[in-house]
Amino acid sequence: MQSEVQALIARSNRLGADPTTTNYAGGNTSAKGAATDSVTGAPVELLWVKGSGGDLGTLTPSGLAALRLDRLRALVDVYPGVEREDEMVAAFDYCLHGRGGAAPSIDTAMHGLVDAAHVDHLHPDAGIALAAAADGPELTKEIFGDRVLWIPWRRPGFQLGLDIAAAARANPRAVGVILGGHGITAWGATSDECERHSLEMIRDAQAFLDQRGRAEPLGPVIAGYEPLPADQRRRRAAALFPVLRGLASTDRSQVGHFDDSDVVLDFVAREKHGALAALGTSCPDHFLRTKVRPMVLDLPPTAPIEAVLARLAELHTAYRDDYRAYYDRHAGPDSPAMRGADPAIVLVPGVGMFSFGATKQTARVAGEFYVNAINVMRGAESVSRYAPIDEAEKFRIEYWALEEAKLQRMPKPKALATRVAFVTGGGSGIGRAIAHRLAAEGACVVVADRDAEAAAAVATEIGGADVAVAVTVDVSDGAAVAGALREAVLAFGGVDLVVNNAGLSLSKSLLETTEADWDVQHDVMAKGSFLVSREAARVLLAQGMGGDIVYISSKNSLFAGPNNVAYGAAKADQAHQVRLLAAELGGHGIRVNGVNPDGVVRGSGIFAGGWGAQRAAVYGVPEEKLGEFYAQRTLLKREVLPEHVANAVFVLTGGELSHTTGLHIPVDAGVAAAFLR
Repeated sequence: MQSEVQALIARSNRLGADPTTTNYAGGNTSAKGAATDSVTGAPVELLWVKGSGGDLGTLTPSGLAALRLDRLRALVDVYPGVEREDEMVAAFDYCLHGRGGAAPSIDTAMHGLVDAAHVDHLHPDAGIALAAAADGPELTKEIFGDRVLWIPWRRPGFQLGLDIAAAARANPRAVGVILGGHGITAWGATSDECERHSLEMIRDAQAFLDQRGRAEPLGPVIAGYEPLPADQRRRRAAALFPVLRGLASTDRSQVGHFDDSDVVLDFVAREKHGALAALGTSCPDHFLRTKVRPMVLDLPPTAPIEAVLARLAELHTAYRDDYRAYYDRHAGPDSPAMRGADPAIVLVPGVGMFSFGATKQTARVAGEFYVNAINVMRGAESVSRYAPIDEAEKFRIEYWALEEAKLQRMPKPKALATRVAFVTGGGSGIGRAIAHRLAAEGACVVVADRDAEAAAAVATEIGGADVAVAVTVDVSDGAAVAGALREAVLAFGGVDLVVNNAGLSLSKSLLETTEADWDVQHDVMAKGSFLVSREAARVLLAQGMGGDIVYISSKNSLFAGPNNVAYGAAKADQAHQVRLLAAELGGHGIRVNGVNPDGVVRGSGIFAGGWGAQRAAVYGVPEEKLGEFYAQRTLLKREVLPEHVANAVFVLTGGELSHTTGLHIPVDAGVAAAFLR
């Protein structure tokens, strides 16, 4: 048993690691073998198959469903017919063997009923190109002879498993099938043989497309639709993305992903791109993530930005109307409620593709699937005509009761899910703690810091690029701030939550404070906060989704402490910016609040940079005792840590204080002299 499972996992990981073989979370693999019944001690034949929702590239044994093969095959005798085949998924649970493991997927029958020890079901672009070609049956015969068979489109399920098994029995020389409108399935007596047959099918299909395909299957390039130069393209994308994100979030908030790869730019420049996009994608894995079809801008990349924005608004309205009509045409009394009428994919000639989802990963994967769809369209058009399954069948998949049940099993989103946070000074101290807390609550985080290595380290601590990215920025430089916000927009589609945390401090008396001392502190904190808030507000207003701006000010914005005139004045400036911006931006649903920390010594970048030694000298205590000193002068007698400031930021932005703006929250363990009045 162990060797069969190990071979299955290794094969699955190899197949899943190659995007030309199958896409993320697409396809499934299986193996059959003998095991021992833990109750009777007798031998038993089992099927191990990738469970529902898993990914081949990262599959582990816990992601397999293990089923008794005799019980699974006995379901053939009680199968009630294609009209009730969805009931068979629940029946798979009664075939499970042992404890744990993944839930069996709808494709389990395909693997269990085929009389071969190993089975692969994959979604390679080359295979789907044949599956979605108008001449698919003839092309399959021409390429493979009787080694690979054609199975007409049928929705995944028990009947499809029966169809494949029957075809395999009737054609003993066959090693696989092309599933019309769907993908490929291959089998073998050993794991190596099965993998070899899968790769052989993909290789032969791709070779046929390469050798026989027309040179320009998508038509000639439309004059004026050529890609913009890279820098212009990215600036244009950054200008459009917040607006598109706002449109795509009409029904529910979304995160975005941008793709300006060559395959996308070539597609949107070609004559046929509009007509092909309107046909929609074919493979169920594709349109479940990309929706039935994308929204396509019908203007050249040199069109004035105002005209583009106006046209996008018109196209979005039309898209929503069309999607509602699509739902109404096909929905029945038992259909799930419409999940939202906004596009998941937006194509912009000369610029690229914008994809949207409930998480950055979902948005990115949707874009990757549409790239697969482009490859499929190109392949099908090169040797035949792209002919995806009809709209009614797409609806049956998109609003399948089994798909709805899978969505209902997903965990409840975290408080900050779909929100994009931009944290300045995020490379250390309070900023680092804030970045970690917001990410833990579901936000995508842009860690902004002038120290590139520190910002990158924090982003890496949080996770991969689907949850956190680093940008390098000097907040006192307006051009740099604008560039950093553009990078944030290109990373996640926009910004929802801005934390002005970047700061520094020099502890000097009035007479010792130089103009340079004054300027550097005001440049970073007063001017820097203004610049960040101004550029972020441009994004927030373009999105039209509201948002939060939080200033990390200080107890010193209220309390006149000794030897810190420049620092205290800069913090007071920040504190009043909170009030001014709360008044100005409230009408747009943008809330502006502040946090006033004090005595954050441990883990603080400011204190580690010399401020701690200076303040310790002012108060006449050893620097290592400064945190204890600050704690003892508070009402609560507790030391304040960066995590406590991060908690306050979350409280202000997590939804419970939705009607609060213009507020400063003290996080100082109680300093009576700094009470708000």
